[in-house]
Amino acid sequence: MNRKEALELLRGGKRGVREWNRRRGRGREKTPSLREADLAGADLEGADLGGTILDRADLNDANLTNANLAHASLTDAYLVATRLVGAVLENANFQGAKLPSVKLAHGDFAQANLMETTLSHADLTGANLRGAELLDADLQYAVLTDANLEEVDLSGADLRQSDLTGANLTNANLTEVNLLGANLFGANLTGAVLWGARLVRTTVDQASFHGSRIYGISAWDLQGKPRDQSELIITRGDEPTITVDNLKVAQFIYLLLNNEEIRHAIDTVTSKTVLILGRFTDQRKVVLDAIRDRLRERGYLPVLFDFEKPISRDLTETVSTLAHMARFIIADLTLAKSVAAELESIVPGLPSVPVAPVVARGDSCYALFEHIRRFPWVLEPYSYESEDDLIFELDQQLLASAEAKVEELSGKQPPRAREIASGGDSI
Repeated sequence: MNRKEALELLRGGKRGVREWNRRRGRGREKTPSLREADLAGADLEGADLGGTILDRADLNDANLTNANLAHASLTDAYLVATRLVGAVLENANFQGAKLPSVKLAHGDFAQANLMETTLSHADLTGANLRGAELLDADLQYAVLTDANLEEVDLSGADLRQSDLTGANLTNANLTEVNLLGANLFGANLTGAVLWGARLVRTTVDQASFHGSRIYGISAWDLQGKPRDQSELIITRGDEPTITVDNLKVAQFIYLLLNNEEIRHAIDTVTSKTVLILGRFTDQRKVVLDAIRDRLRERGYLPVLFDFEKPISRDLTETVSTLAHMARFIIADLTLAKSVAAELESIVPGLPSVPVAPVVARGDSCYALFEHIRRFPWVLEPYSYESEDDLIFELDQQLLASAEAKVEELSGKQPPRAREIASGGDSI
């Protein structure tokens, strides 16, 4: 059978396909190469194309329902809107092929080569992809619900907004995969390699990450709580194995293991962070928000303490933790309540962190502030008339005064806070 005869049969509908299968079944005729063949829209239902060379072939809108494509080569082929339901795809080579929006629910891709394949918006519900090669594949918005991806190589794949609900990713290679906005609800990632993977706004609720390798992972704003995140390996393969039990703290723990890196991280944070304290009524919050916005414009990293305390720490402990990371603190004492307790807790023990108090004109500092203002790192309170007045003064004087105090304190030995607090001589 030559190429011309082969194409005539495959374009001849059901009768042509039957004759094609009969000739192939006899095993005496060599199947010709169908590289770059035009089979767009062809009815190839049930065709035996196993082992056939279809590289760069045009199979757009073709009907390959129940066709045999095992061991076939479809490198860079076009399969847009192609029907592949029930097709045998085991060990097929689809490298670089275009299969956007293809419907392959429960399809069998075991050991197939799908490297650099376009499968965006594809329906692969329940598909068997065990051992397949999916390096650098485009799987954006793909539906992989309950799919078997065990031991699949997905290195560098784009899985943004994909649905992997209940998928089996045991021992899969997810190195540098992009999972932004992906849904991993109930997925099994036991033993998976997630080196350099990006999990941003990724749903991880009820997922299992037991024993996963997560060196270099980027985990931000994860949605939900994993069912199992025990024994996560945060070190490289050439380093002693160190495990943690929480995805969100893994990056921080790794920094702690390297003194130089954690020192750099702390220096970066403390050189920019400004803690803003105040009373968070609707009226006062407007002023604090204005301070935050102006600090951000000036290149600082403002932290406005208006969030709920962590479950394991009370309010004062949380503020103290943030204060230890700050370059300086701006405290609005207007109608202050909790601010008084917060300053009493953090000021005596932080001689390297200046405090810049501000208060609305007509309101006085709380009674016990006289005790706090005796510490040399507490600046004189600034009284402001309005929000605009405060922001103007922030630009003209407050930031400069706070920065000058930072420089002054950095060149001194810490004052004897205990003597100051008890009324003794100060340094």
